[in-house]
Amino acid sequence: MKKLYTAGIALLLLLLLSACSGSKEEDKSTTSTEGGTEKTEEVFKIGAIPDQNAADMNRSLSKLADYLSEKTDLKVEYVPSVDYAALVTAFERGEIQLAWFGGLTGVQARNVVPEAEAIAQRPMDEEFQSVFISGVNTNIKSLEDLKGQSFTFGSESSTSGHLMPRYFLKEAGINPEKDFDGQPNYSGSHDKTYKLVESGSMKAGVLNISVWEAAVAEKKVDTSKVNVFYTTPSYYDYHWTINAVDETFGEGTKQKVTDAILAINSKDQPEIMELFQSDNFIPTKNENYKAIEQVAKEVGIIK
Repeated sequence: MKKLYTAGIALLLLLLLSACSGSKEEDKSTTSTEGGTEKTEEVFKIGAIPDQNAADMNRSLSKLADYLSEKTDLKVEYVPSVDYAALVTAFERGEIQLAWFGGLTGVQARNVVPEAEAIAQRPMDEEFQSVFISGVNTNIKSLEDLKGQSFTFGSESSTSGHLMPRYFLKEAGINPEKDFDGQPNYSGSHDKTYKLVESGSMKAGVLNISVWEAAVAEKKVDTSKVNVFYTTPSYYDYHWTINAVDETFGEGTKQKVTDAILAINSKDQPEIMELFQSDNFIPTKNENYKAIEQVAKEVGIIK
């Protein structure tokens, strides 16, 4: 009986060791060399803030991963994130090498990974805007009219769905915690914001202008029920940020990935650029988002 008990303990320990060993290797793949031996290959992982329809993001960003694999000779995979904060955390841990951030999340990521670099944005991101929307039967025609009305932001970590709109509300003399009908809601993503207002669950809300314009063009939103009553001044927003990658993936990796991103265009890669509502990407740099960081500090989102 004692021998059986001892054997059982030994088997359990063996299984636990095997499980732990497998979890540590999940970020690597194994390939065969010409000599028949095997070598491990690091997986270059890309991510994006989940601010649009998940199925659309999975389709386009998986295509992007395939494109980057072809152009850089890296093994590239797209990894979805459950929310904005999760992407920043994964980037900080080195689990994501390239991320599509909003202005605020990009600032947050680079604050915790000082070596990280903003490398590309869409032309529209140099002068991005948010739109405030309301139900057509609410008679809301200005920011001041939002007092006493129910209101939804997007994600709490969204630049265009929360940070900058909150700043412009403050400029108009509106305190979201005191002046709305109850506390402001946070929908989690831009597409959910316009659906909440369209359904009448919220009297008004705010989202990024490119998602709104795409929803109108694709008839995903009923403009007989909801419309835009205010468009904000412009600011820098979305961009690609790359982690410290050269040490792990080889000298020149950062430049190869940057060049590949900047070479994407809607003519040759329409399935990728459809998600971004743009024809191409252009260079950017960390300094372009200093104003976003300052506003985040002013409204208390960054200490």
